[in-house]
Amino acid sequence: MSTTFQLDTATSRANPTPAPMKRLTIPAIRKRKVDGVTTEPVVMLTAYTARQAQLLDAHCDLLLVGDSLGQVIYGLPSSVPVTLDMMAAHGAAVVRGSYHAAVVVDMPFGAYEASPQQAFESAARLLKETGCAAVKLEGGAAMAETVAFLTQRGIPVMGHVGLTPQAVNVLGGYNARGRSDAEAAKIVADAKALDDAGAFAIVVEGVVEPIAIDVTKAVSCPTIGIGASAQCDGQVLVTEDMLGMFERVPRFVKRYEEIAETISAAAARYAAEVRDRTFPGIEQTYQPK
Repeated sequence: MSTTFQLDTATSRANPTPAPMKRLTIPAIRKRKVDGVTTEPVVMLTAYTARQAQLLDAHCDLLLVGDSLGQVIYGLPSSVPVTLDMMAAHGAAVVRGSYHAAVVVDMPFGAYEASPQQAFESAARLLKETGCAAVKLEGGAAMAETVAFLTQRGIPVMGHVGLTPQAVNVLGGYNARGRSDAEAAKIVADAKALDDAGAFAIVVEGVVEPIAIDVTKAVSCPTIGIGASAQCDGQVLVTEDMLGMFERVPRFVKRYEEIAETISAAAARYAAEVRDRTFPGIEQTYQPK
């Protein structure tokens, strides 16, 4: 038995509710790919809050607490300013709000690059404070030693190649990667290095489709595409992007809903009722004894 936390809609408070341990495991995700073939694609979405995790959990294999929360939640210009404290707090909330999907937490910029030892300290903190199943870090061959160091010490690692947002200042923007032969070869080599180091899965972001396909064929672990190719072993999107929470989203994102319009319209109706004094008064919603 394990304890998950569900929101009590009567009180809007999180209350512990015993539930059988049903979470997917990292080895189970890794085993989706057999002899280079993944018959059941891996479904991953980002989540940053307990309630969001509750709504997404049943439909996903993996929930990613991405450092994209810097832009999505905090309004930061990039993911670079995100801190380990932020990731720990949101990671714990997502774990509390889920019971089925395996939760992966991003390692923020500056929390792992200096050395494998620094990465272990940061990753161990995230696992202890959040209860997550794995961490994700960006970078290719340069991070292979770190990935091996972590996995050999019991910390599952998801890699990330191609467009790596934490390196936006070096890359010069969020443009697709792999357009030159040299860059394409490096992306494939980076993915192979992470795979050899023990990564259980690799995010392939913002690369031209042939390169994403080459990467998927070159590695034994599942690849998870974002702005890459439908031929990857799975897909991930920022949930707020695919729900239409922002006016501008990447070109590769399919908007499945227009939630921003729904929220704005609901707020407008509420504001109109308050200003017209037609909003139901407290006497209609609460009757003291």
